[in-house]
Amino acid sequence: MPRVYFTGSGKLRSEYDASEAAARLMLAVSEREGIPFGRSVPLKVHFGERGNESFIRPALYDGIIDALLARGVASSFMETSVLYAGPRMRRESHARLAAEHGFTRLPVVIADGEAGESFYEVPIGKKHFKSCNLGAAFRDFSRFVVLSHFKGHRIAGFGGAIKQLSMGFAAKGGKLAMHMGIKPFIFRPLCRRCGLCAANCPVHAIAKDGAYRIDAAKCIGCGACFALCPHKAVSIYTPKSIVHALLRRGDFLERLAEYAYAAALGRRNIYVSYAMNVTANCDCIGKKMSPLIPDIGIFASADPVALDAACLDAAAAAGARFKGRRQLEYAEEIGLGSAKYELISI
Repeated sequence: MPRVYFTGSGKLRSEYDASEAAARLMLAVSEREGIPFGRSVPLKVHFGERGNESFIRPALYDGIIDALLARGVASSFMETSVLYAGPRMRRESHARLAAEHGFTRLPVVIADGEAGESFYEVPIGKKHFKSCNLGAAFRDFSRFVVLSHFKGHRIAGFGGAIKQLSMGFAAKGGKLAMHMGIKPFIFRPLCRRCGLCAANCPVHAIAKDGAYRIDAAKCIGCGACFALCPHKAVSIYTPKSIVHALLRRGDFLERLAEYAYAAALGRRNIYVSYAMNVTANCDCIGKKMSPLIPDIGIFASADPVALDAACLDAAAAAGARFKGRRQLEYAEEIGLGSAKYELISI
């Protein structure tokens, strides 16, 4: 049975206490689960949307950074770009936002390129995906410290380690595939015929016919055209796609689990989740949100499914009953981890 290590909020009287507790939990997983750090271990984080005030502040990661540096382990903050318009859509503005939010102690690496177009493919052969497109820079590392903020999510029900592995590691095409399960199209009135989309299509699915068009039969849904178009002529949003995403929530949760499986495949990661500032929605929401419950504490494990299960159970005990347990059930079915766990207080 996987072990989940936990420090309760009663011991966390300050940001410094929380920072040191997170480091102790990370080291407990490393030592007790036999996961060495090696020479370089990036931190997979979320920088928070502009206007959001409940994302995990970088000060709460200082203890982890100190512990790694004291052991001669190089690190960085790694993240990927998002689908929607805003500062986190492109690398340069995303990095600026990270600095604005205080992520300055380590280099910032946006893993999927300038606009989400850089990816590598991981074959998995599952129900929804035969392969998954992850940010290209992740390929260089055999393990990560995956740092997650446990909170609610309007479609997934809740977001934790599984969501950080899936949406957090996916390049734009992967995010598109998980959210919508559809392929992009070119809105001809906005097309300026610059040819950038066609030049960067890896399967030559875009051809000029007056304006450019995408051959859906050839398209693999990588999202490079959507990421790169400077005129916003490539779209993924239709009434049908939005209704599909909302009505087929179970499929969405399963797609999350499959992408998480791809991101974890062949790696021994350490997962640390902060059940603090537990809001109803995710850190991509650009506004202030109030916590639903008092802070619970910090959890860590070598098993992302067990970790999410422990956070979800603790939140329910505190009065926040989130939907989305299908994430855990399907993650177990495909071999990502186990929702049964032993909780060990540290």
